[in-house]
Amino acid sequence: MADFFNPTEEHKQLREMVRSFAEREVAPQAEEHDRAERFNVDLFRRLGSELGLLGVTVPLEFGGSGMDATAAVIVHEELAAADPGFCLAYLAHSMLFVNNLAVNGNDDQRQRILPGACDGTLIGGMCMSEPNAGTDVLAMGTVAREDGDHFVLDGQKMWITNGAISDSELGDVFLVYAKQEERSSRALSLFLVEKGTPGFSLGQKIHNKLGMRASTTAELVFDGVRVPKENLVSAPGGAVKSMMRNLAIERVTLAAMSLGIARRSIEIMNDYARDRAAFGQPLNRFGQIQRHIAESYAEYMAGRAYTYQVASQLSLDAFGNRLDSDGVKLYCSTMGKNVADRAIQVLGVYGYVGEYQVERLWRDAKLLEIGRAHV
Repeated sequence: MADFFNPTEEHKQLREMVRSFAEREVAPQAEEHDRAERFNVDLFRRLGSELGLLGVTVPLEFGGSGMDATAAVIVHEELAAADPGFCLAYLAHSMLFVNNLAVNGNDDQRQRILPGACDGTLIGGMCMSEPNAGTDVLAMGTVAREDGDHFVLDGQKMWITNGAISDSELGDVFLVYAKQEERSSRALSLFLVEKGTPGFSLGQKIHNKLGMRASTTAELVFDGVRVPKENLVSAPGGAVKSMMRNLAIERVTLAAMSLGIARRSIEIMNDYARDRAAFGQPLNRFGQIQRHIAESYAEYMAGRAYTYQVASQLSLDAFGNRLDSDGVKLYCSTMGKNVADRAIQVLGVYGYVGEYQVERLWRDAKLLEIGRAHV
């Protein structure tokens, strides 16, 4: 009988591998790195060097695993169940940077950058949001002007996941959206910008976030950054198409993260309600507790079915997937937060402290409602 969530043996083996690694290596470090607001760089690199996950959707010829959107969903669901913050850093690298370049870059750019990004040597991210332009991307103020065989970039980017890998160190390489001075105000271009380029600097690492504290968020500054023309990704002024194409897989994998949060929350509240007694019987004998668990499971399975259905139909290099990729993100992000909230309610005061994880899952879940919310 076919398994809707593991459509091939390869998908099943991938899930087993990622779940085993997540339970053994990722989950035990989650609370520590959340409290310290620290990105576990060494563990992150192992996703590439040991598991081949950092380029899960990248063709084999460029160092990736050559898998599909369903595989990407599986990885995000399993990693998020263990540590959503760590998984967010993975999404920013593998989807926003690696998949984006694999689909929209040329062969020279792919050959030069992707092998290192797939094996974990390079840590990447994508720069779209700005201090005064989030959802309204066409209002961004970062500009690029042509100057001989270079473009010169000036501006700021904000809320960049993997923008820093520590308090003082930039990530390695970024895809940066900017307006070109010579083109329409509605035209954006996309550039590869590497750490060490003069004028490119870390403005600040953002501290004291509500959740996703195990991934780094940063402000990046571009002050007369000279980018060679061979680092222009896709056609000049054509980056809106690149952006829209990549938003589909981004939103589907964000939905998958919410699935992981919901699944882990259900596991925790179910175990607690079975083991905890009140008035002489287990909590799961009480109707209100049963309702919390049952509604959570039904909503989780509905979101899971929707997400895997959309992933099964998603072509990574095609347009026309936005309706349902937006739909799964819209539904699952709120669903994941609500399930985590119910888990806290079932656990009572124990759900309010770090020992039982659900308070961290709830904090992490909230960002998934906010990020990429322009549906």
